[in-house]
Formats: sequence, structure tokens, C-alpha cells
Amino acid sequence: MTSMQAQVLLVEDEPAQREVLIYNLEAEGFAVRCAGNGEEAMLMVAEAPPDLVILDWMMPLMSGIEVCRQLKTHEDTRHIPVIMLSARSEEVDTVRGLETGADDYVVKPYSVNELMARVRTQLRRNRSGAVGALSFEDITVDTESHRVSRGKHDLKLGPTEFRLLARLMERPGRVFSRDQLLDLVWGRDVYLDSRTVDVHVGRLRKALTRFGGTNPIRTVRGVGYSLG
Repeated sequence: MTSMQAQVLLVEDEPAQREVLIYNLEAEGFAVRCAGNGEEAMLMVAEAPPDLVILDWMMPLMSGIEVCRQLKTHEDTRHIPVIMLSARSEEVDTVRGLETGADDYVVKPYSVNELMARVRTQLRRNRSGAVGALSFEDITVDTESHRVSRGKHDLKLGPTEFRLLARLMERPGRVFSRDQLLDLVWGRDVYLDSRTVDVHVGRLRKALTRFGGTNPIRTVRGVGYSLG
């Protein structure tokens, strides 16, 4: 699917911000739908799931955090990339947004050009990856159907955790630095703190050990992470 075909749901309650983003998203070739609050956003997703959601944190009726949590909880929507927008710039807020399931976190005021780059990257990364099946010990990843299993159990991963696991499984035993993982999973045109990698590795570990089994992701102190 190209950017001309990609459907973006913009969830923003401030009219001025909404108009600026609509203009720039449409200039990039995206088809844009808008919601002014969290409840409206959930109804629109149920009617027609978008390819990506841009989601403001502070909104009436239902907060962006709650919308994100619900999207990432349900099997039918957990695969949709979510970019969270927020005036909250403290590290604890960024971590909370990412741990809720957001695939990216952008602090206001932001550069529109940078946000557009992040949108393109999330859409591209959500559709990329090696073709075929990857396996390591009792873990199997099908990159075509985006299914992950460990032993007899199917695992539910968000798009970022899926890409992260696939990258690690392509080279078992190799130690990837945080900067390398940022480039491979998020893209070179997106600027994120290395803490982002730590948050998503934590979420991936939790998913991989949900039904028991040892944690297969090794932390190499001062360097990064390795599978096995």
C-alpha cells in the first residue's frame, strides 16, 4: 500500500492544530479522517480501521492514553501503529505513553516535517520485513501473516514489538546496540531517545514469557541487546 492509499485517523480536539495537520497529511498524499474526542475515535476505528492513528493525549470524554490502551488490547486493532501527541515532556510521561502501547511519542510543540517523517516511517515499517518464517528455539515468527508463536501458544504483539523481534531473530546471538535497533526498527529519519528501545524490549520480553519459559533476550551491559 502506498502513501496515496494510506488511511490516517487524526484524533485532535484543538481545531487550529487539527487544520494544520490535515493540510500537511493531505499534502503528503494520505487520506485523512478526523475525530474530536476519544469516544468518536473508537467508533470510527470500529467502522473502518485506519492504517495509522495520530492521537492527542489530552482530550474530552476519553483520553488518548485510554484510546491507545483499548486499541492495543483488542486483537483486531493492536496492529495499527499509534503516534501519541502530548505537551507532556517529562521522561515518565513518555515512558507511560510507550508502555500503554504507543508506537511513537511526539512532544508538543513539534516540527510538522518531523511528524510527517514519523508517519511515513511507521507506515513503511509496518509493511516491511523479511518474507517467510523465522524461528529461534521454540519461538516462530511468520513475517507474511504477522503471527508469532512460542511452543503451542500464539502471542499477541504490537507492530513495533513484532519488528523488533523479527530483527533480533534474523541474527540470533548478535548483539545490537540501541542506536542500531533504532535505525533498524524505527528508521533513520526518526529521532528518538535510546530509552524508547528499552521500553519496547521490556514489552517484548513480557509477551514472550507470558505463558512461561525463559526470557530469550539478553541484555549486554553498556552495549545493547541480543537474542540468545
